[in-house]
Amino acid sequence: MKGQGSTIAFISLILLLADAYFIGGIRVALQKKKFAQTIWFTIIYWSICIFLLAGVSVAIYVKIPVGMRAAILLLFFMLLIIKATFLPFIVVDDIRRLVVYLKNRNKKIVTNNTASNVIPRSEFLMKAGLIAGAVPLAGVGFGIISGAYDYQVKRQTLYLPNLPKAFDGIKLGQISDIHSGSFYHKRSVVGGVDMLLAEKPDFIFFTGDLVNNCTTEIYYYQDIFTRVKAPLGVYSCLGNHDYGDYASWLVGEKRKKNLQDLYDVHKNMGWDLLVDTHRRLKVDNEEIGILGIGNWGELGRFPKYGRMDLAVKDTDDLPVKLLLSHDPSHWRAQVLPQYPQIDVMFSGHTHGMQFGVRTPDFQWSPVEYIYKEWAGHYQQDKQQLYVNVGYGFFGLPGRVGILPEITIFELRSGAAPQSANA
Repeated sequence: MKGQGSTIAFISLILLLADAYFIGGIRVALQKKKFAQTIWFTIIYWSICIFLLAGVSVAIYVKIPVGMRAAILLLFFMLLIIKATFLPFIVVDDIRRLVVYLKNRNKKIVTNNTASNVIPRSEFLMKAGLIAGAVPLAGVGFGIISGAYDYQVKRQTLYLPNLPKAFDGIKLGQISDIHSGSFYHKRSVVGGVDMLLAEKPDFIFFTGDLVNNCTTEIYYYQDIFTRVKAPLGVYSCLGNHDYGDYASWLVGEKRKKNLQDLYDVHKNMGWDLLVDTHRRLKVDNEEIGILGIGNWGELGRFPKYGRMDLAVKDTDDLPVKLLLSHDPSHWRAQVLPQYPQIDVMFSGHTHGMQFGVRTPDFQWSPVEYIYKEWAGHYQQDKQQLYVNVGYGFFGLPGRVGILPEITIFELRSGAAPQSANA
């Protein structure tokens, strides 16, 4: 956490220096607007910049309402897009000014009027920069709407040296972070389930956050997710949102009932909810272990309800152990140092912040400054982690670049080929 804080402080300093650079270009672009030349414009500009930087830190380290956190992060990165698009225009104009300055100096133009040696910025370039900065925002708006239900099937082969031969080639599906309280188009939700079932997985994992705040949110969509079946079963775990902790009106017995209702939903849908326990999955008289725990998050604002000691109890004889744990920070904080017997952990939680870039060869999202492992496959020594970026959405009512995911794994017995290393 200390290293993470230092990184954020360094990035904040760079952004503040960049803001000092941007404000001059903005003033030129708006030079015909009297307010842009006043001290109040400067005060408002710097207040916004400092507020958003502080807001990002608060959103990372302090338990605030998730909607407020999402709004702060979204506003911060939308403004960052504008600045990043505006930056090349300022740089080009500075290069132009430098060329003009050097040209005039080489001509040995001498004047007693110091002001006449100052080469003004180009109003045209600065206005063009601001207009260009607005273009990505239009793309963001379109992406939010179009990306919400644009489900993508991601395929991943998991090589497990101790995998019994009966499981070699078996197909596993994973979805995560349904967040049913955010949906607004039922037919599109059905389409995602159809895509999952069309893959014909042998068994399926759901890695938490069925709802946003309370169990009633899933009732309208329960019939859809009841269709999620597989020959060897559907196994699920809880996410941080499933406990009702973010609903201030759920207190005492109401909160207990809300959680019990959620347990009942999993049971009624035919999903085997694993909370600090395990199951033995058997094929042709050979077995592997499927373990699941309550939410366990390293960041202080997320609960540590999970009990790994209970989940691994009586599993020593199982040759492969697959763990469902919602928050990927659990892998590095506890699983790697304390539970080397876990072969693969399956997580969600990050959503990839629903904003960023993800291609087969490159991925980036602001969430990588919070989570070391935030999307896709990771491996350290013999232990592996896969982070699904989620089926649904929360806060931001859609997705830009980081699209909703259905993951299909093929389990293979043996060591990974050299080219398949994570």
